[in-house]
Amino acid sequence: MRKTIVKWLILTSLFAYVACMAIWARGEAAKLTCTGIEVKIESAGKADSVTINGVRQELAKFPKKIVGTPVPRLNTREIENYLAAFSNFEDVECSLSTTGKLKVDIIPMIPELRVFDGDMSYYINKDGKRIESKPNFFVDVPVVTGNFTPSFTPRNLLSVSRFIQRDPILRHLVGMIEVRDADNIILIPRIHGHVINLGDTSNLQEKRQAIVTMYRKVMPYKGWDTYDTISVKFRRQIVATRRNKARNLHSLPVEEDIDPEEATLPDTENQSTGG
Repeated sequence: MRKTIVKWLILTSLFAYVACMAIWARGEAAKLTCTGIEVKIESAGKADSVTINGVRQELAKFPKKIVGTPVPRLNTREIENYLAAFSNFEDVECSLSTTGKLKVDIIPMIPELRVFDGDMSYYINKDGKRIESKPNFFVDVPVVTGNFTPSFTPRNLLSVSRFIQRDPILRHLVGMIEVRDADNIILIPRIHGHVINLGDTSNLQEKRQAIVTMYRKVMPYKGWDTYDTISVKFRRQIVATRRNKARNLHSLPVEEDIDPEEATLPDTENQSTGG
């Protein structure tokens, strides 16, 4: 009997201690205020610092005060929903640390192209999903412009953009892509004065070889201002439109010692169809 009484006394004391500690902790928590915001990006991208600053700027516009507010009054789910409304994030999780900091874990949407579509401007990711082009989330990615249709969307240009970005020559040559229609994709070089008509999205390696041939074997001799349009949309041909609108097809003989990369042109001259 004596042992039973001792056990109950110990249990009662423990329950009382736990209850007192809970009441004390609740009182201390009520005194604790949010001391700051800690943003963590779950990626290793070059735009992480941009995303972190963008999140901080957006949270500064949150309808309710965050930093300095008592922790029990902060609704982390409400903050999550606020940030999740932006198309710039795939996932957002908010929590409060024991020191009173708001911890924001972000999985960002990674932009791959900046699109100017009529009077609209936005980014798209690897799946073609639109991302709002907010100034505080600006990312330096390839730019495309044009009036797109349901049958030919910016997503159709991802293969072209990736091909250009992987190529050490084209990456430095091409400044922008303009779409006139699905069969007339225009590359805007950083060298001003002419454009390159790529045609459609097919045979990119062959077209790349034709572009390199034109820049290595024709332009240095004919002059960089001779042509306003260089078209590589036709198989094994370069159709160059003179600036004076005299339209001729300029071709080069294929020599035995030409690098295979450059041996892409016919060895006879023909009249172009214009361009």
